[in-house]
Amino acid sequence: MNKGIGYGVCAYLLWGLFPIYWKSLKHIPSLQLMSHRILWSFLMLVLILLLSRQWKIFCKTVFTLKIIRLYFLAAILIGLNWLTYVWAVTSGFIVETSLGYFINPLLSVSMGVVFLHERLRPTQWFPIGLATVGVLYLTWVYGSLPWIALALAFSFAFYGLIKKMAPLPSVHGLTLETAILFLPSLVYLLYAEKTGQAAFLHTSTSSDLLLIGAGLTTTIPLLLFASAAKRIPLSLVGILQYIAPTLQFLLGVLLYKEPFSSAQFVGFSIVWIALIIFGVEGIMAYRASSTNKNKNRG
Repeated sequence: MNKGIGYGVCAYLLWGLFPIYWKSLKHIPSLQLMSHRILWSFLMLVLILLLSRQWKIFCKTVFTLKIIRLYFLAAILIGLNWLTYVWAVTSGFIVETSLGYFINPLLSVSMGVVFLHERLRPTQWFPIGLATVGVLYLTWVYGSLPWIALALAFSFAFYGLIKKMAPLPSVHGLTLETAILFLPSLVYLLYAEKTGQAAFLHTSTSSDLLLIGAGLTTTIPLLLFASAAKRIPLSLVGILQYIAPTLQFLLGVLLYKEPFSSAQFVGFSIVWIALIIFGVEGIMAYRASSTNKNKNRG
């Protein structure tokens, strides 16, 4: 359990700092950025499998209809999530992306209860309800349907649900997902090169290095997330995710000076208070459980 929590915290810390990385590439079209994420992530994952001598095992286990169908859906969801997020960050909507990832944990908790029959303690329902109120208030403050936030929230919540049920090890699963998206991405990048729209090798060395590095920055947190999802309840995975949107929000407001009204502050504060209550309740429950286990052993 502790190792799973550690993986989850590291994943969300990295995701929380992502806007800095993608903002430095805002001069490149979003679809190209996403395609490079897929291209370099796939190549890096293949290299990992080859170096760890798992390539043959990977090939033997992935080519079944059931696995292909499951991971095809996961690939579509993560591709949609990546494209929406990269476009939003580079277009100046970091605060709204943070709203999406504040909504997402609520969906993850709900899916854990509905689809996986995970049980919540009675004292957990209050902070979840409070967080829901905060998110609904924020949605009302925006004055229109926050499609960026909703697209990010629903795509990643369903992706997390699939990863929880997925049978393959973390590296194998992510390799298959990027493999499914690899060919369309490669075709698009070749088309962009042929039509003179490609950014890679046509802008600056720093941009080229950052595009190649997109594979590393994409793969590491996803592998950490996949490892966490297999080790801890989906409801806990959802709560840990509040780390990422909090960091994204702070970057959007403090570093990139995106507009943030007092009404929005009220809504975010409600969500943060809910998170604190949920966290304190979780710590107390964990300590009580540990105490009971030690007594039983004695």
